[in-house]
Amino acid sequence: MKLFILLSRFPFPLEKGDKLRAFHQIKELSSKYEIHLCCLTDQKVKTEWKAELAPYCKSIHIYELSKPLIYWNAAKQIFSDKPYQVGYFFQSRIQRKIVQLIQQLKPDHIYCQLIRTAEYVKNIHNIPKTIDYQDALSKGMFRRAEISSGIRKALFQSEGKRLSAYENRIFDYFNHHCIISEQDRNLINHPAKDKIVVIENGIDLRFFEDFDSEKKYDLVFTGNMNYPPNIECAEYLVKQILPLLPEETTVLLSGASPNQRIIQLAQDNKVTITGWVDDIRVSYASAKIFVAPLFIGTGLQNKLLEAMAMGLPSVTTSLANNALNANENKEILLAENAEEFSNKISQLLSNNTASIQLGQAGKAFVASNYSWSESVDKLDSLLLGSNEKTL
Repeated sequence: MKLFILLSRFPFPLEKGDKLRAFHQIKELSSKYEIHLCCLTDQKVKTEWKAELAPYCKSIHIYELSKPLIYWNAAKQIFSDKPYQVGYFFQSRIQRKIVQLIQQLKPDHIYCQLIRTAEYVKNIHNIPKTIDYQDALSKGMFRRAEISSGIRKALFQSEGKRLSAYENRIFDYFNHHCIISEQDRNLINHPAKDKIVVIENGIDLRFFEDFDSEKKYDLVFTGNMNYPPNIECAEYLVKQILPLLPEETTVLLSGASPNQRIIQLAQDNKVTITGWVDDIRVSYASAKIFVAPLFIGTGLQNKLLEAMAMGLPSVTTSLANNALNANENKEILLAENAEEFSNKISQLLSNNTASIQLGQAGKAFVASNYSWSESVDKLDSLLLGSNEKTL
């Protein structure tokens, strides 16, 4: 069976959640499908990155977005009702090439990740199509609006409304739909949203287990450090939580492309910024506790899955745990403000036995509930089922 996969970014390196999800889905699906990968990109794709996907794909097609058109097309959306990010990723010349490629390949199914790719294939009606919403992007924008002011607040509110309407409208162009969590599914504005299949992310347990390192830091937070929710999270950790902890407490902020706001958080012998690391396990293993004060953003947080898979005791918010569904005080600790975070962190730092127990329980929880093979089995069933009809 030929599967045509359309992505808004090339799925390597794995520094973003959508890339991680796509990479593992492609890897697992390749044993059953002839995969033809089609990717948009706003950066040069390195030969070694392509080599990581080559074993799993029959063909790889990369279309580089024109930089001038990116911003022109996004700006033009002010005169339309489409989200700005849909305009950012859509270019007519590339659409013509993609449609031509699909006509040549004659795939049995088209699988699109994120609604920003939907415009490219929405009017193809003779081939079954599945859209992976991944997250409820509209809700993420509304949450960012809540903590912003002025023009930024207005822009986030506008984009949230546009995304909500588009998430609703694009639903009917696809045969089947999936999303990362039940929490996100409930946030999609469509009367038939219950038909969206929840397909969680997984974790490669063999990769994360039995990895030891010297504990150089008390706390760690990881993620793409140019992504606004991660920037907000890191700033909250350093500016709001850290001052409430003992003076000697140290923090590691580890992840690709640190924004200037992240770089400014660095403090000698207290807050360390790594930037990109070749092996993220080193960052997790070098700290005693994983802390993620996530108050904005949507979806299932891969960083939590990874930290817990490493046996790292983790403290986060109920918002983040709503998608994860770990048992509070048994497999994870939850906090909703800086004082609660500092109290939970202090408990773990002062009680090594409790810290180890929480970490091991969290690891067992992730091992029992999050598997890429089981996750992709759900996707496989969805793809096969949606072949029964076309729109």
